[in-house]
Amino acid sequence: MKYMKLGTRPDTFFTSESVRSVCTEVATDLQILVDGCVYHLHKFPLLSKCMLLQALCADSGGGDVVELPGFPGGAEAFEACAKFCYGITITVSARNLVTLRCAAAHLGMSEAADRGNLAAKLDAFLASCLLRRWKDALGVLSSTRHYAPLCEDLGLTSRCVDAVAALIINPDTAPPARSTSASPWWAPDIAELGVDLFWRIMVSVKATGAVHEKTVGDALKAYARRWLPNVAKDGLSADQPPFDDDAGGGDVKQIATRHRLLLEKIVSLLPAERDAVSCGFLLKLLKAANILSASAASKAELVRRVAWQLEEASVADLLVPSLSCVSETLYDVDAVAGILDEFALRFAAAAPPAALALSGSPDDSPAHSGGHRRSRSAESVSFDGTRRSLSAAPVSQGALALVGKLVDGFLVEAAKDPNMPLDKLLAIAEAVPDSARPEHDGLYKVVDTYLRAHPEMSKSTRKRLCRVLNCRKLSEKASAHAAQNELLPLRVVVQVLFFEHARAAALASGGHAAVAAADLPSNIQALLSKASGSSEDDEADRVDEQRLRALAAGASPGDDWSVEGLRRAASKIATLRMKLAEEDEDHDADEFARKDGLARSASLRFRAFCAIPAGKPKRILSKLWPLGRSGVSH
Repeated sequence: MKYMKLGTRPDTFFTSESVRSVCTEVATDLQILVDGCVYHLHKFPLLSKCMLLQALCADSGGGDVVELPGFPGGAEAFEACAKFCYGITITVSARNLVTLRCAAAHLGMSEAADRGNLAAKLDAFLASCLLRRWKDALGVLSSTRHYAPLCEDLGLTSRCVDAVAALIINPDTAPPARSTSASPWWAPDIAELGVDLFWRIMVSVKATGAVHEKTVGDALKAYARRWLPNVAKDGLSADQPPFDDDAGGGDVKQIATRHRLLLEKIVSLLPAERDAVSCGFLLKLLKAANILSASAASKAELVRRVAWQLEEASVADLLVPSLSCVSETLYDVDAVAGILDEFALRFAAAAPPAALALSGSPDDSPAHSGGHRRSRSAESVSFDGTRRSLSAAPVSQGALALVGKLVDGFLVEAAKDPNMPLDKLLAIAEAVPDSARPEHDGLYKVVDTYLRAHPEMSKSTRKRLCRVLNCRKLSEKASAHAAQNELLPLRVVVQVLFFEHARAAALASGGHAAVAAADLPSNIQALLSKASGSSEDDEADRVDEQRLRALAAGASPGDDWSVEGLRRAASKIATLRMKLAEEDEDHDADEFARKDGLARSASLRFRAFCAIPAGKPKRILSKLWPLGRSGVSH
């Protein structure tokens, strides 16, 4: 640390009880009261250099004690200024320069009072030495917070901020041993400053354009890690940022206010470049913003930034806690919905119309046909073009798939919450483009989790939940689980069984599942349709169910189970399925109650189908649902 010595005489100040005096042959003729300490000094050396004392002595008429209330730096700073007037040696360094400069300004020790006065010497030492060295410049800047208003008036703070910013962008300043890949070499040092000084330095650094935005982002992460490591729901942190020494401590409300100010300053400094900060860091800031009740503008900016790089996030990052006073849900699903809305804007702005068509059509899933609500991604083309961000990054198919997995993972965790509303769950599930889910295994896990966490759901509500599923996109493992899942509506089980049959038939014929499904007989297609039909008598249905159970158990078909007979049985099953489809519309609750036994009979029949022995599936299926003998064209 650099220092400067002013004056050549030895120290002759001494203390007698509560009085400080200077040892000379000439009697003292001036008494000055500073911070409870009385100084017996001489007018000549002090008044010649201090314009304030000249005015005060003139007003007092030369008598009484001159009092200096609220003196910057107290008695110690005044004594140093007095020694300078006597020519006694004083030492100036980065630690006390700001205090001495403020004291000299208060006393009026400028060039107007005497040439070569204390203020001019301190300014010259600051500019020529201290502001050219990293540690000294930081030390001077840090000490300005003790006298912030006066330092602003004197221009000390601005000069120090500009000097520190200039040292940051100067490649010759960096000490090689301290350079790390985790954060820039200067980030830990400026992280010790108060938020206002840190903000001014970062604004100055960004204005030069000489520092890469990724480096700026790393510095912001270092500062947030220093002062926001242990934010909890009460808004407290283990350490308090040094906004100013006078504000030390404070109640919970004051501490939360300081943290909120810090957070909003960090958000305002986020670089414009997309990958300057990680998506995980942005989501941590969003969590803190929720806890600290940050401004709506800061939250909106964080949501927008997260949507730019949502594919980089993890499920743990997306679990933003919700405040109990605002929402009953465990996680802030509204924030996630807002992120997905912004992601939809990015998807719509970056993708050409042909790519938007990849989001799917109403025919992709039987559950979405028949006039049901389209997914939000299918309507993304209707967003106002003026809201689309020009800086939105293109969304690749790989990024879409990552977002789909991310949202499904979040929904699995959210579905475990007993207070999770179905409407919000479905809104988030439908906010993702259909092309983001090549498979619906993750979405099936969401449905299954929600059904288990909400056992009180009605049948109509269960059916509404299951409409988000596309049974064609379930893997063999998920289909096997769904076929045995007693929580699912029977309609979904039927769809799973027939799509698995179509897949197996396509593999056997060397074709594709889509082609095989298209070649299914009309009675199978009727099972997947919404058409209604007439019912058979219950006795005949029970007979058919017994025959199907016997067949599933491996019994011989016998004379009564000819091909034509099996076709008639399959036709009756189709009739039962069409009756179940009528339940989706819920037109007549009484009719549904009267025929509940018939639905149970159909349910048992299809559960029996799931238990077909492994050794005879092809032979039995070929009799129940014979495909065209001509095969499938390629």
